[in-house]
Amino acid sequence: MKKLFIFLILSTLSVTAAFAQKDADAKVILNKLSKQYRSYDAVKTDFTLLIDNPQANIKQTQTGTLISRSKTNKYKVTLYAAGTKSVTQDIISDGKKQWTYLKDANEVQLSAADNSEEGFNPAKIFTMYETGYKYIYTGQQKIGAKVYQVIDLTPEDSKKTFFKVRLMIDKMKNQLYSAQIFDKNGSKYTYSLRTFTPNYKVAETVFTFDKKAYPGVEVVDLR
Repeated sequence: MKKLFIFLILSTLSVTAAFAQKDADAKVILNKLSKQYRSYDAVKTDFTLLIDNPQANIKQTQTGTLISRSKTNKYKVTLYAAGTKSVTQDIISDGKKQWTYLKDANEVQLSAADNSEEGFNPAKIFTMYETGYKYIYTGQQKIGAKVYQVIDLTPEDSKKTFFKVRLMIDKMKNQLYSAQIFDKNGSKYTYSLRTFTPNYKVAETVFTFDKKAYPGVEVVDLR
């Protein structure tokens, strides 16, 4: 289940940005979102991932933090135990290598970073686009005092395990609010940004794995 969380987080972030140019209104909104993101040196977000599978009677919530520097494909994703700030996993990349740390196993898996268009790269959250998806602007939705622009993405590859991704973008702030993946098996995965800090000040050391900070950790080289 914990490796599933890693996959879902990275998949959601990548899919969120993988929009194709099909609908004119959606294109304007998404290009504006992407342009603003590119203007930041680094960003930090706190997020929540809700997994809802009615058929299996599963409803789980995972929280985490993402720090990314899009211009150099660097990022760090930290996942926490439910209801706490206790770290369960770290996913770190310096743009060339990726380290996936699993606390329960006290193990870190080292692999080559996947910077391809198909790769799951959170540093490209709003810039990995233009191929693989159709999109359409479905209108606005008001929640409380805020207005969100809603865009539905559909994958051009029918072999994908999901059939739709729904994006909600804060109209006033021009920021992504949530991305909901609709799986073919009836499951829904909702990724919501709880905070967003643009031009976040971050040291380069954040994007590399420091073995000294993880006493006794076993390094498994998968390259």
